[in-house]
Amino acid sequence: MRGNTTASLRRLLSSPSSHCTRCYSTRQTVIEQNAKINAFVHINPEPDHSVSRAGALSGLKVAVKDNIATTDSPTTCSSSILKTFVSPFEATVVQKLREDGADIVGKTNCDEFGMGSLNIYSIHGPTVNPFPLTPNAGPSAEFEQRSAGGSSGGSAAAVAMGLCDAALGTDTGGSIRLPASYCGVVGFKPSYGLVSRWGVVSYADSLDCVGVLGTDVAAVKRVFDRISSFDAKDPTSTVLEIRKAASDYAKQRLQSFNQSNPLNGLKIGIPQEFFPTELSNAVLNRFRTTLRTLKSHGAQLIPVTLPSSSYALSAYYVLASAEASSNMARYDGIQYGERKTPSLQTDLRSVSSVYSQSRSAHFGPEVQRRILLGTYALTADAFDNYFLQAQRVRQLVKDDFDAVFSIPNVRGDTKVKVDETELDNSSYGVDILLHPSAIGSAPALSSGTLSNSSLDAYVQDLLTVPASLAGLPALNVPCPAAVDMVAGDDGWPIGCSIIGQWGSDELVLGVGKAMSFL
Repeated sequence: MRGNTTASLRRLLSSPSSHCTRCYSTRQTVIEQNAKINAFVHINPEPDHSVSRAGALSGLKVAVKDNIATTDSPTTCSSSILKTFVSPFEATVVQKLREDGADIVGKTNCDEFGMGSLNIYSIHGPTVNPFPLTPNAGPSAEFEQRSAGGSSGGSAAAVAMGLCDAALGTDTGGSIRLPASYCGVVGFKPSYGLVSRWGVVSYADSLDCVGVLGTDVAAVKRVFDRISSFDAKDPTSTVLEIRKAASDYAKQRLQSFNQSNPLNGLKIGIPQEFFPTELSNAVLNRFRTTLRTLKSHGAQLIPVTLPSSSYALSAYYVLASAEASSNMARYDGIQYGERKTPSLQTDLRSVSSVYSQSRSAHFGPEVQRRILLGTYALTADAFDNYFLQAQRVRQLVKDDFDAVFSIPNVRGDTKVKVDETELDNSSYGVDILLHPSAIGSAPALSSGTLSNSSLDAYVQDLLTVPASLAGLPALNVPCPAAVDMVAGDDGWPIGCSIIGQWGSDELVLGVGKAMSFL
């Protein structure tokens, strides 16, 4: 590992936010480089440099995932049913980027409607992991076409390739953290409700979050700070009073740390349930190396248990699919979406027969699969056994997280003023949780894991889903290469995730920033 001194951490904390020094300067170069990895599905023209673009994000090149509405480019959600759709309005997050002077490079590839973990379910074709083409690829890295992860694979690949400084993505069950891990970049899913979802095409409303991927934590925080605000147009946006209460708790905890070495005294929980049998030896080895380094800098490693997390993946796919089946109902070829002319044999008196023609022709296999699963979960016969049970599991997952954190959860709490006596109870809990982001490095695009019939693709979300169910902030940072590589370590990126209590996003980003320079 590099920079193991306290001095390096001090320099890190005092350094200003910067952006990618390798970012390609012209749109033509972006087009040429994008042809190698298929990260962008639409690239905007070069901005008019004669027009002043002053603002907090001035000079920053930002990409936007293709399920976030923009008025100057198509919003296809990588689906045939929206292949010609151009939104008449812009998402709140895009408006904020423009107001702050960011250069919107274009729209990035993703799994259709955000449903997928490997960015292979797209009408634009799969996104190729750019790691072998980056300076970080060592001689041990295998030069083959691998998945960039999903569903925000295009955003992660664009950042990793240097086509932009930062990118917006959406995270429903790990769709930012997983591709960030595979591509070796920083990926942040904020606390649910902190960033407006207005103008984001819905997949699962109670889980969807707009987040940021970037070259480093500083770039991610720079964008997050500008897009995180209350939005009256979004009914799930958290009100200012709750935001401030949560932020005050996090800031007070941050102030209690040694500013020259913020890791000293940090209580890091290691959840025992986040080390399944599917976890590769390479991931485990690099994660252990990270833990040893954190301990050498004064962090306390505390084993914790989150017993309900074992059921999180099953609950997630029931809930997400149920919400997806409801959201996808609007795409019928009449109200929204491309229409397929019914065949002569179609009974035009039956509405469902007309709808099914367009949906069968324009929805991809994964979207159809989740619609069927979700529709079944909401039927009268299955509602109690599946949907309600999944909701109960979700609450148990939230309770497990609340039980291990030293910072209280202010959501739904009538008392939102910071209570110093509650922070004094930090000895009974942990500040953050740390776990591997994925069960392995990026799978090859030609592997059986990516086949439509394989269930292995769903296991990719195993470690990211619990934080999504609880609505907690989670940050992926790349794990440094281990000194002694074990068998099976192919040299490709592997990430670890930092989870914090709801609203402690600043604490999570602060810890991630310190860890990035270990």
